Amino acid sequence: MLHRGRRLRVNESMRSLVRETTLSPSDFMFPMFIAEGENVKIEIPSMPGIFHRSIDLTVQEVKDIFELGIRAVNIYVKADESVKDNTGKEAWNDQGLMQRTIRAIKEACPDMIVMPDVALDPYSMYGHDGIIKNGDVANDVTNDALVKMAVSHAKAGADMVAPSDMMDGRVLRLRQGLDEAGFHNVGIMSYSAKYASAFYGPFRDALDSAPREADIEVPKDKKTYQMDYANRIEAIKEALWDVEEGADMVMVKPGIAYLDIVREVKNAVNVPVTVFHVSGEYAMIKAAAERGWLDHDQIMMEQLMCIKRAGASLISTYFAREAAQFLKDNQK
Repeated sequence: MLHRGRRLRVNESMRSLVRETTLSPSDFMFPMFIAEGENVKIEIPSMPGIFHRSIDLTVQEVKDIFELGIRAVNIYVKADESVKDNTGKEAWNDQGLMQRTIRAIKEACPDMIVMPDVALDPYSMYGHDGIIKNGDVANDVTNDALVKMAVSHAKAGADMVAPSDMMDGRVLRLRQGLDEAGFHNVGIMSYSAKYASAFYGPFRDALDSAPREADIEVPKDKKTYQMDYANRIEAIKEALWDVEEGADMVMVKPGIAYLDIVREVKNAVNVPVTVFHVSGEYAMIKAAAERGWLDHDQIMMEQLMCIKRAGASLISTYFAREAAQFLKDNQK
């Protein structure tokens, strides 16, 4: 035989020389859940190792992960029931939990890139990503609300806004709204190909953002605006539309089960592609590892490497801290 692939696999030194894909802590973005109060740290039952933290403890965590080399956080807030309604107005309250969190993080760790979530579901009395009208989520009036939300995030110091709502045309409206408010350098990381997935269950537990029964007609799920997981071409179309409308980055969500979509989108667009390694994917690894069915660290790193190999420029993952620590501990 003239060709023996094993020549390039004989030991770790050789394998490292020819390795096509590598991971570093700067490849990761850490999703964080914020709660009201002080000195609050409550573990999310369906996401072992992930916590609701008050702003003071969030700031300390941000400093710690920055030291590990992580350079971006994606933040979500658990809104109190008393501020939820069908307008989402708490989402652009300058003294709201999200806005106070952004300011605190940027004051304590100015170089950390902060990407707050832009969607109304944490503030909706119905658990939907937009405003309910005539039994459905009203696209255009929701976009108006999202602009107010994004501008309030920018005023608080956000580096980029991350619309996860999947309303049509919202990227263009956000870009126009941010520019009109003078925030030309605040970017948009759009959740372009966000599928209606059952992998989001633990996340919705964390934010209490699942659709609810109501005294008016509301959609029973989010399938009228999130994508059908049977579709591939639609994902490319959505990503291209968002780039045309001004998105600086696009996202595919979920991750591991959608790596074919990641590669398709990567091949189609000329902006960085983010992939969200979502709560259900995280929870499955944790549960299997707890039972001794999988090697936690090995499967964690394999999945993250596969997401990067598929084309991700940035991986939003609940494993961000653990993976960064693993890389630090295993440096040679």
